[in-house]
Amino acid sequence: MTAVLTEAEVATAAAPRQRRRRASGALAVLPLLAFTAIAFGIPALAMLNGAFTVKDQTTGATSYSTTNLTASLHGAYLTALVGSVELSAVSAAIGTVLGLLFAQAVVTSRFRVLREAVLTASGVLANFGGVPLAFAFVATLGNSGVLTRRLGLTDKGWSLYSFWGLVIVYLYFLIPLMVLTITPALDGLRVQWREAAQNNGATTVQYWRHVALPVLLPSLLGGFVLLFGSAFAAYATAAAMVGSAVPLVTLQIADAISGNVLVGQENVALALSLDMVLVAGLVMAVYLPLQRRSTRWLA
Repeated sequence: MTAVLTEAEVATAAAPRQRRRRASGALAVLPLLAFTAIAFGIPALAMLNGAFTVKDQTTGATSYSTTNLTASLHGAYLTALVGSVELSAVSAAIGTVLGLLFAQAVVTSRFRVLREAVLTASGVLANFGGVPLAFAFVATLGNSGVLTRRLGLTDKGWSLYSFWGLVIVYLYFLIPLMVLTITPALDGLRVQWREAAQNNGATTVQYWRHVALPVLLPSLLGGFVLLFGSAFAAYATAAAMVGSAVPLVTLQIADAISGNVLVGQENVALALSLDMVLVAGLVMAVYLPLQRRSTRWLA
């Protein structure tokens, strides 16, 4: 005679197996957690400790205070922080829009070779920065650059060593990064949604306004956050190209550490780094709740 198990008995029998799976899963994650704690936790604690530590230059005594944080939010430091936020926001916004347009053109293209070529090139260009990128733009659009002389851009008021010049340079690697980020989300848009919109009399603009963009909005914000962070943390390109012509927080941190401004400002540099972390955290706080919605729709 065959015994029939109830749902409660099946659940009771499966409970030990599920607990073993959770335990094995937790053990598998331990190496990653340990690496994260060492690679990110220790530097973060050191940054926090240094940001709140004040050293007396006369006696060498140290104490905890908010003096460094206060200094990082005044004068040239505040100007640099605001300048970095403005530059990163403008560059990320333009890069998000242009990257979306390029990615959509690639996704809808009938030529698979073109898609693969664009994505491969985007992967290379997204990681091309620093001094080589600055040199390339100086040789092309600098005061004596090839295009500057041929097009007479200097007479028209063009200057690469300015806010908008730096935006153009940043877009060189931000747009490819956005193409790589948003392409999977565009692939997740279902053909049935467009067909249903067309069957209900919706135009292409209405489809994008009421269907595609609301679904893509979290992914677009995620791409914006990624671009914002890349531009916000960029240092070598700006240092090699504009120097102190454009106030940026990364350049101020480098000056404070090296003592180019005042001796003993290393902890102010750590306070500026903490300010950068807080700005990035605020941007991520906006993005994370919307990411869950995007995952549900595009799954």
